[in-house]
Amino acid sequence: MEKKELRILACKVRRGVVEGVYHAKSGHPGGSLSAADIFTYLYFKEMRVDPKNPKDENRDRFVLSKGHCAPGLYAALALKGYFPEEELKKLRHIGAMLQGHPDMKGTPGVDMSSGSLGQGISAACGMAIAGKMDKKDYRVYTLLGDGELEEGQVWEAAMFAAHHKLDNLCVIVDSNGLQIDGPVAEVGGPEPIDEKFRSFGFDVQVIDGHDFDAIEAALAHAKTVKGKPSVIIAKTIKGKGVSYMENQVGWHGKAPNDEQYAAAMQELNTALSGLEAE
Repeated sequence: MEKKELRILACKVRRGVVEGVYHAKSGHPGGSLSAADIFTYLYFKEMRVDPKNPKDENRDRFVLSKGHCAPGLYAALALKGYFPEEELKKLRHIGAMLQGHPDMKGTPGVDMSSGSLGQGISAACGMAIAGKMDKKDYRVYTLLGDGELEEGQVWEAAMFAAHHKLDNLCVIVDSNGLQIDGPVAEVGGPEPIDEKFRSFGFDVQVIDGHDFDAIEAALAHAKTVKGKPSVIIAKTIKGKGVSYMENQVGWHGKAPNDEQYAAAMQELNTALSGLEAE
């Protein structure tokens, strides 16, 4: 798949995020938008998955550890064909398929229910060690937020992953620098993230999380690592793609009003038209 196609898909994922959160009148657009390029690359290029057989025992697994960014995951799953895109407009509605945090029992393509920060990476470790025990060749990917690294359970899981040499595990940190209460560096200060993971026994890469060439190279390298887990620290912009949301902590967990929705969709549609015309 060409980078142009990936950029087009990522723009459509961002539209899906805005669509979902707007119709829900609540949700988390900032971190969903910052991770949109990562969701896109994983589901459309990297992972071995099949929407027609979402429970295939040989599939690659994905755990959204920062579960509040479900709108981004849902938009990617809908585009991939796991369920109709119309479902995005029912986000967080009572009785609808797509709830505020991922539900593995109710949503095709969701491999793990998540939302309590810090827990997703532990579930991913469980999947990875199960793959080793079952002599399966699937890989497990998990996406964390940089604010989530303030949770102690993350580091317990990191110790476990290194101890058991889980080289089939790839952790991705969406490092956008902002969390609900403000700048990550001021709230909990997990930096230096790269040195911490290295000291816990991980192979570490730091990349631009909006550059598909960088994402591709990092994931390709991670597959060559033997005897230790991998982490990719993806430097991103919170709210990426919607200019008035970019680097604004207030858009961590807030829905756009009618005027803001129209402005965001116009900006994304213009970007999409430009990409398609290239």
